[in-house]
Amino acid sequence: MSLNTVNIMGNLTRKPEIKQTPSGKAVCSLSLANNRTYLKNDEKVNEVSYFDVEAWGTPAENCSKYLAKGSGIVVQGRLVQDRWEKDGKTHSRVKIVASAIHFLPKKRTNPAEPEAPVEEVYEEVPLD
Repeated sequence: MSLNTVNIMGNLTRKPEIKQTPSGKAVCSLSLANNRTYLKNDEKVNEVSYFDVEAWGTPAENCSKYLAKGSGIVVQGRLVQDRWEKDGKTHSRVKIVASAIHFLPKKRTNPAEPEAPVEEVYEEVPLD
């Protein structure tokens, strides 16, 4: 038995990119920045980590339709390691395959405006 679960919150670093598989299923690539602030020698340090996220099906379509660079999201999913060979060398990267994506409310520029609703999209991703 094993456990492979990820929960992460951050902001998109670029516009979502959507594609269709040969069978017609939507897949959307997202790039997420996650900030961590901590104290080191009484000084505030900001650490940024970047993660590739992949959404499938209806969530992929919704991400492409409603999200933009800078949008805040919470991703629930699992880690997947891609491996490939190029020029005789083996390469790899770890990405997050989303099982659920929660859209965070947009920041209001005018305090009189009502807050945008939080969107939630779910789709179980088949295990490979």
